[in-house]
Amino acid sequence: MKISTREDISAPIEDVFAAVSDFGAIERLFQRRGIVIERDAGAPANGVGRKWVARANWRGRKHRIEAELIELTPDRGYTIESRTGGVVSTTVVDLVRLAPKQTRMLLSVDLRPTTLSSRLLVQSLKLAKGRLTERLKVRASDFAREIESRTA
Repeated sequence: MKISTREDISAPIEDVFAAVSDFGAIERLFQRRGIVIERDAGAPANGVGRKWVARANWRGRKHRIEAELIELTPDRGYTIESRTGGVVSTTVVDLVRLAPKQTRMLLSVDLRPTTLSSRLLVQSLKLAKGRLTERLKVRASDFAREIESRTA
C-alpha cells in the first residue's frame, strides 16, 4: 500500500534539504509524540547506513521499529527503510527545484506486509487510505510552512 503527497515550498532547495535531512530535529519531533527513539551506536553517525531503533505504543501494544537510511542524495532527497511486526516500510523524500526559491517536496510511504497477520493489518489500513493520505498531507503542509517561516 502506498500513500503519497506533494508540497510546494517557497524556499531554495538547499534550505529545504537542510530541514528535511535534519534527523536530530526529526528525532525530537517523534519524541514529542511519545515515541522513544535511539540512534544505533554501531552505525555511521551521518549518511547512508545510519540506523535508528524506536519504541512506540500503538493500539495498546508496544512496537519496536528498526529504521535505516538506505539512500541519501544531497539536495535531492533520501530513502529510509523500516521494519516492524511483519511490515516493511519505505519512506521516500524527493525534492525538485521549481525555481531558485521554489521547491517541490514529494513524500511517499510504501507499506509491504511480510506475514499473514501483517497482510490483515495492511488490508485494514487500505480501508482508511484516504484518511491516512489526508493526515500525511496536513503534516507535510505544516512542515512546509515551518520551513518557509525559517527561511523568510
